[in-house]
Amino acid sequence: MTYRLTQYAHGGGCACKIPPGELEEMVSSLGGNRPQLPAGELLVGLEAGDDAAAVRVRDDLAVIATTDFFTPVVDDPYDWGRIAAANALSDVYAMGGIPVVAVNLLGWPREVLPLELATETLRGGVDSCTQAGCHLAGGHSVDDPEPKYGLAVTGTADPERLLRNDAGCPGLPLSLTKPLGIGVLNTRHKATGERFEAAIATMTALNADAAATAVASGIRCATDVTGFGLLGHLHKLARASGVTATVNAAAVSYVDGARDAVRDGYVSGGTRRNLDWVRPHADLDAIGEQEALLLADAQTSGGLLVAGEIPGAAVIGELTPSGPHTVVVR
Repeated sequence: MTYRLTQYAHGGGCACKIPPGELEEMVSSLGGNRPQLPAGELLVGLEAGDDAAAVRVRDDLAVIATTDFFTPVVDDPYDWGRIAAANALSDVYAMGGIPVVAVNLLGWPREVLPLELATETLRGGVDSCTQAGCHLAGGHSVDDPEPKYGLAVTGTADPERLLRNDAGCPGLPLSLTKPLGIGVLNTRHKATGERFEAAIATMTALNADAAATAVASGIRCATDVTGFGLLGHLHKLARASGVTATVNAAAVSYVDGARDAVRDGYVSGGTRRNLDWVRPHADLDAIGEQEALLLADAQTSGGLLVAGEIPGAAVIGELTPSGPHTVVVR
């Protein structure tokens, strides 16, 4: 029997995130408490919506902690495992860190889906971590009505060279290291079963080299583009940095088939919620609705969005002095 994993979940990948506006409201009152005798100095927490937490444990060493998991984004369990692991590891890379050790997070409908499929999912996670040079040891599992998989990852970084949301300055170019369009292609895959090899290759590609290059180049402001789409993550970065992000829509590249998918209506609810959330803060008058949806498309294991230039990354805009909008698309 052939199982299509995407049919066992109400959504898929990072499009299943709680909408950004609701999430910010949920956590808005949670940043005030601090431990009485902390083991280190909290450098990055909830305040700016960064990709991971960072704690200085030594003058020259910060520990980075993050977690990410989601429902199936593709039908093949091994590919799903690789994608989910790459996506979780990306949060460490997006902070300028190196992943050191990870543990599995698995939810599985054990009376509905064979355990062999869970094994293949876990094997995919192992292979992505092996590629990253990151230990994967143990984890936690629960019997769950929907399959879910991801990792909790711990990494290290130089505390003086972290990549963070609030370090952007006017005049810096904006670079994007992966094409967009993953979300609409995954939505089409869930609906039709069509397999998009370019999308899988994009999602399983690690952001390790891009992160290392950014840190070595002296870049200090970056994030990764995942469930809130390019517009959503740009809005958060620009808001935290007190600048406006100006985007040249023609410079943004897309995975093959993405424009056809949005034209044919394969747009997730998460993508539409992203656009609704960012629209009051953005000037989108220069583009049409389909282009806006692509720029807001909920990505899974997307690329790094960097305030600076690195080899191989497309320059898609720049940071400018703060204006009436956090994001302007031309």
